[in-house]
Amino acid sequence: MQVRAARTREAIIRGAAERMDAQGYRGASLADICRSSDVSVGALVFHFRDKTGLAEAVVEAGSATARATAEAASQEYDSPLHAVGTLLRALTVLLREDVVVRASALLARERPDIAAHWHDAWTPRLTELVEQADTRGELAPEVEPGLVTALADRLMTAAEAYPRTRRPEHCPDPGLEVTRLWSLIQRGIANRRT
Repeated sequence: MQVRAARTREAIIRGAAERMDAQGYRGASLADICRSSDVSVGALVFHFRDKTGLAEAVVEAGSATARATAEAASQEYDSPLHAVGTLLRALTVLLREDVVVRASALLARERPDIAAHWHDAWTPRLTELVEQADTRGELAPEVEPGLVTALADRLMTAAEAYPRTRRPEHCPDPGLEVTRLWSLIQRGIANRRT
């Protein structure tokens, strides 16, 4: 019984993510979410008290995936500054491929009053890598680590929002684009003596 309940809960979260990703928080009705999840309204309200609780669950699930991806992407590296690029690319690919992560990022922007900030899932690891790069002398002396972290955070915000404002055929591979942009940024902030 518990396995079935867990599967139903996951199906509802995924269905909600699909609807919220496509229509935003306001546009996604509970009836649409039930149809997308292939569950009854009764099953939905058994697992979630309301649409707000459901949105929180979507953000939690997407954030957990982003956190795990950030950790895995930055485990083995020779250079913390290069690892930042790997982390950003992995998150960008995740945004493209995982509807729960995409909906989580969108909900964090649309409804910060009910959902933890999606960036909080991976920013601590990013900050740690930038600080390690600074400690190892990989950053130019005049470069502030906090600004590098803020710049990488803004790059991810753009990677999340940009495809929503363009037709699919006008969006280049976001992972490749972020990799190229980070490479350009890295040349500007790296210590040339190391």
